[in-house]
Amino acid sequence: MPTTHAPEDAYTAEPFVPADAGLAALREAAAGCRGCPLHRDATQTVFGAGDTTARVMLVGEQPGDQEDRQGRPFVGPAGKLLDRALAEAGIDPGEAYVTNAVKHFKFTRAEPRKRRIHKAPTLREMTACGPWLAAELALVEPELIVVLGATAGKALLGSSFRVTEVRGTVLEHEIHGRPERLVPTVHPSSVLRAEDREGAYRGLVSDLGVAARALA
Repeated sequence: MPTTHAPEDAYTAEPFVPADAGLAALREAAAGCRGCPLHRDATQTVFGAGDTTARVMLVGEQPGDQEDRQGRPFVGPAGKLLDRALAEAGIDPGEAYVTNAVKHFKFTRAEPRKRRIHKAPTLREMTACGPWLAAELALVEPELIVVLGATAGKALLGSSFRVTEVRGTVLEHEIHGRPERLVPTVHPSSVLRAEDREGAYRGLVSDLGVAARALA
């Protein structure tokens, strides 16, 4: 397993991704990924979690503060809200596979020892992390991908993606060489930040309902 940093002009996780590996081996290999600089400040890699036979894969942006500390995706406030919205829409959260487009927490601090503030990953960083998501898709082979937010959408569908234009619709697109069906929606963290939180939550549930019907 390589241990050197990726060259500054060639960010990619590809050399770290084992071929034909199961979920446990992928997670173990991802813990040593040095494919882009984000690993330097993060506590740990946060790999995907869930059933590898899941019919639906939920793809978010990147780990948050709690995810970075605990090493599991969607365990913070946004994850709890997402679980509630999924259940209300008719999708069992326990039967989904959840992951992020980027596996390390990117953040900034206003001052030392202050709260870590989320910072959106760049397209270059998302692209570097793409081989991990490709490996997860090949392993799980979901019937449907729920795209959570603009950053995840850009990672999967390109930089022109706009979540507000396509949320709550079923898209068909080739992702990492596989034909996929996708339903985009907002990231649950945006619901927590919304002025009209109840309205934003209802919108998320409505979009997830589209996903539930597409799986029916």
